[in-house]
Amino acid sequence: MKVVEVLHMNGGDGDISYANNSLVQRKVILMTKPITDQAISDLYCSLFPETLCIADLGCSSGANTFLVVSELVKKHNLQSPEYYFRFNDLPGNDFNTIFRSLGEFEQNLKKQIGEGLGPCFFSGVAGSFYTRLFPSKSLHFVHSSYSLMWLSQVS
Repeated sequence: MKVVEVLHMNGGDGDISYANNSLVQRKVILMTKPITDQAISDLYCSLFPETLCIADLGCSSGANTFLVVSELVKKHNLQSPEYYFRFNDLPGNDFNTIFRSLGEFEQNLKKQIGEGLGPCFFSGVAGSFYTRLFPSKSLHFVHSSYSLMWLSQVS
């Protein structure tokens, strides 16, 4: 059996779920925040896009998924574009946990940013990032915080 077919996290929000056992991954996201902030700021200031399409490869589920999204949205103080977030992970990912949490996440984000927040759109893209997942020229920014180390593990 191929690694990409069996490699996955525990979904949901129970005691052994990824959502409740991913503090190391959260720490890495926060450690790399200055680099991500600079990259998204440079991108926005060079393009001034009306719509900003961002993919998170190996997005997981739970709070870390939304930490990445909220940090990318909060980065700039200029007019907010429309945001289109494409969450990617292997088909075994618990995308349902992500989508059930979107309403509360958007409400919290609007409280933090205010009425200047542009519309946010979300989709899940199940599949391995070893294959092509998105059409040409459809993404402005691709983020992957804790999944690329598996590149050497898949045959």
